[in-house]
Amino acid sequence: MLKGKRGLVVGIANADSIAYGCAVKLRAFGADLAVTYLNEKAEKYVRPLAEQLQAEIIAPLDVQQPGQLEALFERIAREWGRLDFVIHSIAFAPREDLHGRVVDCSAEGFAQAMHVSCWSFLRMAKLAEPLMTQGGVLATMSYYGADKVVGNYNVMGPVKAALEACVRYAANELGDKGIRVFAVSPGPLKTRAASGIAQFDELVQMAMERAPAHRLVDIAEVGRVVAFLVGGSSSGMTGDTIYVDAGLHNVA
Repeated sequence: MLKGKRGLVVGIANADSIAYGCAVKLRAFGADLAVTYLNEKAEKYVRPLAEQLQAEIIAPLDVQQPGQLEALFERIAREWGRLDFVIHSIAFAPREDLHGRVVDCSAEGFAQAMHVSCWSFLRMAKLAEPLMTQGGVLATMSYYGADKVVGNYNVMGPVKAALEACVRYAANELGDKGIRVFAVSPGPLKTRAASGIAQFDELVQMAMERAPAHRLVDIAEVGRVVAFLVGGSSSGMTGDTIYVDAGLHNVA
């Protein structure tokens, strides 16, 4: 389904990462991948996974470090000459701001959360645009807390709401280039990033009780949806937030 397509996957930390679930399915359907790792400490966990995926490009990427994003896209342009998709699956907020009330969030913490979790997606879209000469797909990861108040999600709720708004605006601005843009919204998943949310186990239990099927989704299910969005079968879709949460968002 995706044979001949080339794409960048950002956000793999380990085998439990949503980004890894996406990368596995994208590769299984035939896509060639570029994979990033955060820093030297993360590389020892990510590189073996990237090699299993036969990633053609494996590179460091800390979006808070000036020039690293640009260097990555310059390498992609040099080695591939084009790009068909980008999967953005990174988010961060300082612990003291994440665990506090939204109204108590520091200016510095809010700005950092927005930079890593939201602005970096816009910057990737900007850098990918000239490489998507035949159109393409940009996808990022959101959460139900962008639309409704979820206990202990705190400042990440407004940040993800901004991210979903960015998806809609980017879809409108890039549509004439054949570039489609999506937010994918899984239910709570036991990833390393999620472990920073206070009382996360309670959030998981609540989700399992309320979801119609009384279960969580897994990263493979998210990956299959992302592969569908990247493929031609979704050509009539753009600008949407796609829920992959076993129906949880439909239950009051």
